[in-house]
Amino acid sequence: MQRQQATKKFNTAVTAEMLSCVAAGMVPLYRSVATSRVFAESWTRSIVNADLDLMGELLKLCSPLAAKQGYGTNGIGYFVDFDFPLYQCVYSNGTTIPPGMVQFTFSTAVHRRIARAVFPFYRELAVNRNYAAAIALGIRRSDRKAVNRMVRSLVRTPALRTVTLEESGIAMKFKFRDSRYPYRNLLFRVIE
Repeated sequence: MQRQQATKKFNTAVTAEMLSCVAAGMVPLYRSVATSRVFAESWTRSIVNADLDLMGELLKLCSPLAAKQGYGTNGIGYFVDFDFPLYQCVYSNGTTIPPGMVQFTFSTAVHRRIARAVFPFYRELAVNRNYAAAIALGIRRSDRKAVNRMVRSLVRTPALRTVTLEESGIAMKFKFRDSRYPYRNLLFRVIE
C-alpha cells in the first residue's frame, strides 16, 4: 500500500512540457538513426565501445539540444538525460537491451527499426501539446490502458510487445523475429 502511494505521488511530477522537451531533443536522433545507415552504425559503435566522445560528436551533428544534456551508454544501450531544475528532476530517454542478457551487443538493424517505429510517437509529443498533455495525464493517473492506446496509435509495429508505465514514464518493449534479444525504448524519470 505504501508503495502505491509513493508511486502515485512520484507520478505527479511529469508534465506535458517535460515530455515535449525530451521528445524535441530526441526526434532528430531517431530521424538520423532511421534514415542513415552510416549514422546508425557509428551510433552503435559508440554504444558497444562505450565511446562517449563519439556519442557526443554524433549528438552534436544531429541534435544540438540533446548534445547539451547528459548522455551515456552501458554497452547494451544508451540514454540521454534532460534536466528540469524547476521540478528538481531529470527525465531520460533511450533504447537498451534489458540488463543481464548480454554485454557489449547492440544491433544497428534493430535500432533502426525501433527508431522508425517510435519516431511518429516522439514527433507527436514534441509538436502536439494536447497529445503530450494527455500522455502526461495518463502517466500521472497511472492509467496504463489509456497510455497504451495512445502510444500504439502511433507506434504501429507488431514488434511492439508491451507498453508499461515505469518510473513516471513509459517503457516500450520490442521483440523482432530476427533478433535474439528484446529491446526497450524508455522514457522515464531518473531516480536520484
